[in-house]
Amino acid sequence: MLSWAAMNRIVEQTAESDAEYRKGLGDRPLRSQARRMTDRELLARLASFGIEIDRPSLARLCSDALSAEEVARPLIEQRTFATCDEELQGDWIWICLAALWQRWFPDLPSFETLDDAIQAGYGVRQSAGAPAACRVWLEAWTQVLRLADRGGARSIREFDERFRGTQSLFNWIQDLQDELWNAGLHERRFLVARAGVCEEALNRFRDVNDPNISNRRVALAESCFELGEIAKAERLFREWLQADPCWGWGWIGWSDCYGATRTEARDVRKAEERLREALAIGDLRDRRDVLERLATVCDDQGRADEAKALRREAKAAAARERELRAPSRLRTVIGSPEPATAATVGRNEPCPCGSGKKFKKCCGG
Repeated sequence: MLSWAAMNRIVEQTAESDAEYRKGLGDRPLRSQARRMTDRELLARLASFGIEIDRPSLARLCSDALSAEEVARPLIEQRTFATCDEELQGDWIWICLAALWQRWFPDLPSFETLDDAIQAGYGVRQSAGAPAACRVWLEAWTQVLRLADRGGARSIREFDERFRGTQSLFNWIQDLQDELWNAGLHERRFLVARAGVCEEALNRFRDVNDPNISNRRVALAESCFELGEIAKAERLFREWLQADPCWGWGWIGWSDCYGATRTEARDVRKAEERLREALAIGDLRDRRDVLERLATVCDDQGRADEAKALRREAKAAAARERELRAPSRLRTVIGSPEPATAATVGRNEPCPCGSGKKFKKCCGG
């Protein structure tokens, strides 16, 4: 379920583009209305519900919560609304509290201010590009860290269960990594920031079931490589692949660092060596993808016949993978869950291929 702030945002965005919908809202409370009200008007609105509050008392309430919704929920539950319209008007309670929190305690982040910052970044990205969006989003990332500390979130999943924002942290952090890379191609400091975000996320959020850990590791090493910190990137890949030598996309990421970098470290020979080192591992995961990437490397070197042979081998590997998955399909007959397919995976969900990317940016792209 989305947070109240996220639902209110959807209502407001729909109203902006749909006149009929806007007309049907009537006098429904909206956060945009609260932003135009004075502090005195906000306090008077709260008083109309029997809630007398001042700056010190609100400060105490906010210090123990992560959102205005968390402050408002018990206050709303203490009140009896005779009609549905009265209950709807009760939204003013959390809306007024959210507005006052933002005005009175701007240095204390809340889930509402985080949601606002993330969405503002998406708007800036569309109008002004990656660097402008990243400046907004890096401030939002600081809020994430502070909220995670206050709430004791040890994984992105735990954070999202409490946040319930317009965009989940799970999805947004991937967009942040992507845009920091795009901005970093023009301004080095964004690559430095990208490496910092990835390292911080890997250290703080240790959910072993998070499929984006692999993607985040590659992003960290890739950033170090582009910054010229080749030894650090090499050390990271070696450590990760010694712990999990069957991680096919880890080998691909390492190879890509040599094959796609814009620095003097570009070395197609080393890119090929990493992929061949991977293919020597019998239980390598995503063998098909490694073979496809090696075929591309061979194409880049003018070895078209070898590339064709590798692609034929990749198709054979894909067929073997389908055969290995066949028993799981048979088990669905007796009630086991059906394996994820392109038809059942949402575009913003983790790609079932195991790459760690969102489906829309991987096999569903």
